[in-house]
Amino acid sequence: MAFRISPHLLPSLANATLLKRLAVQSKSPLPRIVFSRLYSSRPLEPSTAKPSVPQRPKVTIKTLRRMYKNGEPISMMTAQDYPSGLMVDRAGIDMCLVGDSLAMVALGYDSTNPLTMDEMIHHCRAVARGNKTAFLVVDLPYGSYEASPEDAVRVSLRCLKEANAEAVKLEGGKEMAETIRRITRVGVPVLAHIGLTPQRQSALGGFRVQGKTAKQAQELLDDALAVQEAGAFGMVLEAIPSEIAGYITQRLKIPTIGIGAGVDCSGQVLVMNDALGLFDRFVPK
Repeated sequence: MAFRISPHLLPSLANATLLKRLAVQSKSPLPRIVFSRLYSSRPLEPSTAKPSVPQRPKVTIKTLRRMYKNGEPISMMTAQDYPSGLMVDRAGIDMCLVGDSLAMVALGYDSTNPLTMDEMIHHCRAVARGNKTAFLVVDLPYGSYEASPEDAVRVSLRCLKEANAEAVKLEGGKEMAETIRRITRVGVPVLAHIGLTPQRQSALGGFRVQGKTAKQAQELLDDALAVQEAGAFGMVLEAIPSEIAGYITQRLKIPTIGIGAGVDCSGQVLVMNDALGLFDRFVPK
């Protein structure tokens, strides 16, 4: 009987009592230990073998527009580091979002608002190293873009230049239309976000469903049309009644990505930690 042990476990296996316990539990003589280098920091050895996972074509803006035109559902999943970026990529997800939700699910904050631009760039760079084919979108964190369109353009360019993102996402409707227009003019794709906007949850009275009255539903439609006109390539609809989300989707000429907004959107997005049950404060509705 042989145990293959990595060198970093040597201190714990130097204890003879532990070796005897292993022998008793296995009902065999003292195990023969084979030492090998099995650890994550080992440099990757060059190989001419084909990758175990076939490389799919890169998902681009044109890919997403074609999918929308053909009525193909668009999938989107969050990631916050290299391993999760790799998982999104290998799962064949169409869009990878480095969302500010990582403030809560990865960094333990009580809300998304404390997250800084430098933290977002740090996490997005890590995701980009793992994700090679999904279209990579990064959230603009609270306080980084609202003051002026100039601020928004500046941080958006940082996201593409420093974080290796391919698009940015920002929250807001009509009031952010000019900001979206300015960002897209400099060549940065924008994914809008209306409905429940978590960065403004204090003003909304918490994480509550939006658009439950006729007046609120009309305001959401006005917001959607405004950000579409401003140049957004798509938008997230969060926590909206399914009938309202479906109607907005029908009225638009760009894809909608739903989260808690029913099944009639052009696509769906999930926070990976919620989907895998890795977030201790997740409460399914």
